[in-house]
Amino acid sequence: MIKRLHSAAVEGIKGYEVQVEVDARPVEDTGRITVVGLPDAAVRESVQRVTSALTNSSFFRPGDMAVTVNLAPADTRKQGPGFDLPIALALEMAIQENYRDVPEVFKRRVPTGLDSWCFVGELALDGEVRGVRGVLPLAVAARDAGRQFMMVAEENAPEAAVVEGLTVYGVKTLRDAWELLVSPTRFAPYNLPADMPPAPTEVDFDEVKGQPYARRAMEIAAAGGHNLLMCGSPGSGKSMLASRLATILPPLTHEEALEASSIHSVCGQLPRTGGLLAHRPCRSPHHTISDVGLMGGGSNITPGEISLAHHGVLFLDELPEFTRRTLETLRQPLESGRVTISRASGSMEFPCQFMLIAAMNPCPCGYLGDPVHRCRCSAADVARYRKKISGPLLDRFDMLIEVPPVDPASLLNKPDGESSADIRARVVAARARQARRYAGTGINCNARLSSKLIRQHCPLTPGQQQMLLDAVGQLGLSARAFDRILRVARTIADLAGAEVPTDAHLFEAIQFRQFESQLRS
Repeated sequence: MIKRLHSAAVEGIKGYEVQVEVDARPVEDTGRITVVGLPDAAVRESVQRVTSALTNSSFFRPGDMAVTVNLAPADTRKQGPGFDLPIALALEMAIQENYRDVPEVFKRRVPTGLDSWCFVGELALDGEVRGVRGVLPLAVAARDAGRQFMMVAEENAPEAAVVEGLTVYGVKTLRDAWELLVSPTRFAPYNLPADMPPAPTEVDFDEVKGQPYARRAMEIAAAGGHNLLMCGSPGSGKSMLASRLATILPPLTHEEALEASSIHSVCGQLPRTGGLLAHRPCRSPHHTISDVGLMGGGSNITPGEISLAHHGVLFLDELPEFTRRTLETLRQPLESGRVTISRASGSMEFPCQFMLIAAMNPCPCGYLGDPVHRCRCSAADVARYRKKISGPLLDRFDMLIEVPPVDPASLLNKPDGESSADIRARVVAARARQARRYAGTGINCNARLSSKLIRQHCPLTPGQQQMLLDAVGQLGLSARAFDRILRVARTIADLAGAEVPTDAHLFEAIQFRQFESQLRS
């Protein structure tokens, strides 16, 4: 008799249901186990893990049997060790029902009514059930397929339990899994703990001394989801400001948290404490990162840093130190909010809507324009250094600012800036205005406005139109920069609670593009 159980697999960051079918029957020669259904190496190796786990868990495993394991649908490649648990359970059920000569000591009651269950878990050789990656999207797939219960490793239970409409059980061993199916009332499902207040952050904007212009730029960037490039000499506070951006970002919505958490789950980077991501992700890769590490890919296509920063921040420190090829790959994802990775084995599309915050020095030595330190770079050195950032990439930044050196005398003074909590309150209020304005459009912040919506929500008076045209001509800005100024002006108006951008809002937005002409020169 063929036994069927339900499991799930991940393709990209989306889960889909997989049927595990096991046919075990007695044969006269040495037994064999065959796995079909496009399994990868990890799935094929489940044969050794499953047989050892059954034996070491005191389950009956005759040697004279032929076993065929089919993973359906058969036209999609199955990856990872998550099928170990359903294969082992289905195999033991088939053995108990197909073998008449099962010794009395190994006879077990066979569970029934398992069509409403989904099983995911890796097995150790001693029968321990281990956690796997991507349980969150797998749980979503199980629920969407109509499953009511899910069995996972104990360490994966907090992750799966966030999916509403699914009862999750965490098990430690293969024997626990069997006992749960036979006597479910003896086990309690996993319940997420009551919401805990977020842990206090270790950094705050009130620790920043000076730099009022840069702090204002960070607030506007957070309020509108804008990309920001900071240029300044070493020690001016660029990294310090960037590390505090997360403390003023608005909280994740449930839908955003589910999307971002699914990506981290697939990459094995979701905290084991359970629940969805509590804060917007902030990623800061080193400048030696490869194209695959940044964009995603590999033999088994997985998300890269830009997808791990989905609905959060990607901070690139020492921007010109990244290879030009790596930086140029950012251009298309920054516009579309999605990245498509194509390989011979297939293609995957990952979401990547993130704020790009970058920092750079004005020259290779870092002291061009510094009032204290002498710059030793030649004009050719400076030009070569800045050419690493192409014009099209500069166009992708909504705001470009210069961060001047900090006056040493100000370091002895008490911080005179606002706290992160005060700034965040204004940011949240501005995002709420944007959410109401763009309801039903799929847009969640001003940085995502299309050219058509910009004209609709950023009406300009004749005087403002002339002001903007003059600025674009004098600064040598592109048409893309034209739209980005309007997006920033719209955000400044939202922070001020204004219905439409005023002359002052537009003028301030133009100021945040003035430094671009210096970088291009």
